[in-house]
Order: sequence, then structure tokens, then C-alpha cells
Amino acid sequence: MAALFVLFILLIGIGCTVLWIYCIVDIIRADFKGDSDKVIWLLLIIFLPLIGSILYMTIGMKQKIHENIL
Repeated sequence: MAALFVLFILLIGIGCTVLWIYCIVDIIRADFKGDSDKVIWLLLIIFLPLIGSILYMTIGMKQKIHENIL
């Protein structure tokens, strides 16, 4: 039972790390509407990894400039 709990915690930790890295890479590659939005999102995600990543996925994705690829 203890091994199952450790595995569960390990999977949650890996998932949070993957989300954190994805958000950092997405911010670096994206263009934002505001001049300082990129820096603010990076600082938020670096100093508050889980909360910052969740906020970026819900709020920050809408602030990016989306270009049509045609």
C-alpha cells in the first residue's frame, strides 16, 4: 500500500514538472499582446510553479497573439 502511495505522489510530481516545462517553453516561443506580458508570466511561473502554470493555462493563453498559418 505504501508503494502505491509513493507511485501516486511520483506521478503527480512528474505531471507538475512536465506542465511547468511546457508552460515555460510556450511562453518563450509565443508573442504576446503587451510588451511586458512575457516577462511577467515567466517570473510568475518560475517563482510560483504550480499556481503560475495553472494561471497561465487559464488566463495567459488568451493573451497570446495567434497567427493564421495559411
